[in-house]
Amino acid sequence: MADTEEENLQSQVDEIEALSSIYGDDWCVIDEAARIFCIKISNSLDHPEWTLCLQVILPPEYPSAAPPLYQLNAPWLRGEDRLTISNNLEEIYLQNLGENILYQWVEKIREFLEEISKTSVPAPTSKATTEETEADDDDIACTSELLNDLLLCSVIDGTFDNSEGVGKEVPSIVHGEPISDRRSTFQAHLAPVDSPGQVKAVLNKLYENKKIASATHNIYAYRIYSKKTNTFIQDCEDDGETAAGKRLLHLMQILDARDVMVVVSRWYGGILLGPDRFKHINNCARNILVENHYTNSAEDSGKHGGKNKHHGKENKKRIEH
Repeated sequence: MADTEEENLQSQVDEIEALSSIYGDDWCVIDEAARIFCIKISNSLDHPEWTLCLQVILPPEYPSAAPPLYQLNAPWLRGEDRLTISNNLEEIYLQNLGENILYQWVEKIREFLEEISKTSVPAPTSKATTEETEADDDDIACTSELLNDLLLCSVIDGTFDNSEGVGKEVPSIVHGEPISDRRSTFQAHLAPVDSPGQVKAVLNKLYENKKIASATHNIYAYRIYSKKTNTFIQDCEDDGETAAGKRLLHLMQILDARDVMVVVSRWYGGILLGPDRFKHINNCARNILVENHYTNSAEDSGKHGGKNKHHGKENKKRIEH
């Protein structure tokens, strides 16, 4: 084991040296000891219109037995585009198990940015966002929170077969009651899932709904219990609403929700809500989890008898915004 980790570390060092040489100032070392790095990727070096920041943590098991943990950060990046990029990165990892893949990841993202720049989609402006952020979106997050976020919300989990569940029937999706506040509307959607493949199927199904696809943010989190390893595979996505995915996943952990995913759509109404937006996101999520008996915490089990076994009947509530 020690020899393998030493070989992995040397492989990482060689890879980082090569990437630093190739990408120059666009490559940034956030924390050498923690193996945290980022790179700014643009569609063009001469006239960059579409830019994205890829932030990665290289775990001790990379590249021999685990992928890098990563986040994709860009003010314009939303659900469908984020899902497309994540699928591309996952495919590269699965096709190159045990090999260094960061260069392929970077160039695949650049290829995506080049393709989108050739479409009729208008390029984002530097400050075009409805985010209620406290700092410039272009600033690199160089705090310990980046490490926590990446560890909590990693997209690929090497201990779980990401292809499992692909091709199965899409689970029934339940839609919760919308919450409106100052012209913003929040609505939760819930589906039982037992694999990352089903998570993707649910997301794809939701995005077929034009109203959901047009939401300003589609924040989601899921938790799946693996009996084989007696552990959870879990993931979360902010979709542009900073830290919302992490908060949503934390709520699900507190409620001990398992084998379920929750998506909260927000349609922004033009008025900043401040911290209230997180309250509405979590309230939507908690309500739909409780109503469909996905809570196992002491508080909610006592009130609602939740055993986390009931997947709920299909809810016919319409999508509103």
